[in-house]
Amino acid sequence: MTQSAGLLPAACPGWPASRPPPAPLPPSSGLLLPASSSPPAILRPAPARLRLLPPPRSLRQLMAGPCSARLQGDVAAFTAALRTLVNNPQFSDVMFVVGQEQQKVFAHRCVLACRCQAFRGMLSQAPVGSQDSSSITPQGPFILGNVQPEVFLAVIEFLYTNSVTLNSHILCVKFIKDTLSVEQVCEALQAAVTYGQVDLQQHCLDFIEGCTAAVVRTQGFRELSDVVLARVLRSDRLAVDELDLVQAVREWAHVSSAVLERPVPEVAALPVRELRLPLLAPSELVTLESYNQQDLLIPVENIAAAWRAHALRRDSGVPSRLCRPRQGTRPRDHHRHLEPHTK
Repeated sequence: MTQSAGLLPAACPGWPASRPPPAPLPPSSGLLLPASSSPPAILRPAPARLRLLPPPRSLRQLMAGPCSARLQGDVAAFTAALRTLVNNPQFSDVMFVVGQEQQKVFAHRCVLACRCQAFRGMLSQAPVGSQDSSSITPQGPFILGNVQPEVFLAVIEFLYTNSVTLNSHILCVKFIKDTLSVEQVCEALQAAVTYGQVDLQQHCLDFIEGCTAAVVRTQGFRELSDVVLARVLRSDRLAVDELDLVQAVREWAHVSSAVLERPVPEVAALPVRELRLPLLAPSELVTLESYNQQDLLIPVENIAAAWRAHALRRDSGVPSRLCRPRQGTRPRDHHRHLEPHTK
């Protein structure tokens, strides 16, 4: 038995010539080989093939690569967890005293400041005369004597959960009246009917009557329920011509049909009863019939009744309210024959 002098890189074809050879195995390594035997396979020279590996990518590159994934939890569970923090004194760091009842409402500064600019300013407001507000954090409690507790809690609930449960006591009727616009009036009317706010309903209807032609082109008009739309159509003071009103109801019906997944004639049955077809001229009725063949918006008997009103002029059996021109109805020659119905 003789000690091996080590495997020199000169005997290994795959070893780069420019790289210094490793030191031979020292005698103390304890590796003994028979003089006549060949080295074990583990010590044999590697094949003459050299594989160059690409340099390792950075951690950021690995994280941004196709192997990365985004994990999303249950949104409902997250919202439910946030809802448990609404007006919860546990872990809260700010308190409000709200309304004449001086009801205490607890909240968390970080949530309020992140979600609402008004709260951000309130919670970081420096005392009068202070030059630096960056390190000032008012401790409270904050007194809100002119705010209804129900309304304030609704605001807090929305900031925490991005949703709110409304009722008739929470609706800010005065604020809605003061801020009505063409784009918002139909939505306000729908809410007023839902929560039984009679005074607000009339206020919204008066607004619609003053600018009907603009209101019927809004998205809010197309989102009205059939009951509320029928109520609007009963008004004699709508500032729009009947032909334009029929077209607006047709667009509303197609939107409602798509949303509710119900046929156009079914969703439009109630509002169509309030359309005053006898006010249209014969040529307009002909055009209406051609459109009606496509979507069956208006029952055939309603159109037949309008033609009968033209033919008989009197005692046609059409309800008198459907022969009454609205405030915005354009005059037609045949309207003079409808006068007996309006007396």
